[in-house]
Amino acid sequence: MAYSDFSLRKVKKEFNLQEHRHDFLENIQPLESSDWLQKTLAVGLELVTSNASEKAQSEFIVVPILFELRQRNQQTIAIYSGIMLDVDEPRGLNDECDFILAKGEVLHDLQAPIFTIVEAKRNDIGGGLGQSVAQMIGARLFNQQENSPLEVIFGTVTTGTEWQFLKLEGNTIFIEKRTHSIENLGIILGILQNITDSYNQTV
Repeated sequence: MAYSDFSLRKVKKEFNLQEHRHDFLENIQPLESSDWLQKTLAVGLELVTSNASEKAQSEFIVVPILFELRQRNQQTIAIYSGIMLDVDEPRGLNDECDFILAKGEVLHDLQAPIFTIVEAKRNDIGGGLGQSVAQMIGARLFNQQENSPLEVIFGTVTTGTEWQFLKLEGNTIFIEKRTHSIENLGIILGILQNITDSYNQTV
C-alpha cells in the first residue's frame, strides 16, 4: 500500500478526517508573472498539447511555475521533485511525491518542515485528492519526526492547466470548491505566494 492507493473516502476513514468544501483562499491578490514564465509556459502548453503525459505536464507547466515562486522568494524555498516520503509504510504513508516544498536551500536529503505538497495528475483532479491528502498526512508526520511540527499543511492537485488547493488542519481536510485555470495564472501565483507567506509567519 502507498499514497497512490488512497481514494478520498479511504484516506478520510483510515485517518479519521472530516472533509469541508470551502474556499479558504479568498481575496487573493493576483501576481504578475515574469516575461520568462509567460514565454516558458507558452512553449510548455504547446508541447503538452501533443504529449499529455503526467511527466510532460510536470516538466513543461508545473516546474516553471514553482521556479517562479522560488525566484520570488529569493531562493528560500526548497523544491524536491520525485523524492520518497516514507514515514509509516504499514499505514501506506510511503512512496514518491511529485513535488515537495520546504523551507531553506535544497539539500541532498529531504528537510523539514515541509509546508506544501504538489501532485500532478494527467486528467482527473478528483481522482488525485485522496493521494494528495495522504501525502499531506505523511508530510505532517515527517515534520513531527524531525521536530519541526506545523499546524497546517497545504496541498495542490493539478493537471498543469487546472489547479485545486487543499489544507490539512487538525483532523479536518479543507478542499476548495473550485479549481483555478492556468488562464488565471496570476491567481495561481498569488495563492502559492499566500501559502508561502502564511508558512513564513509561523516559523
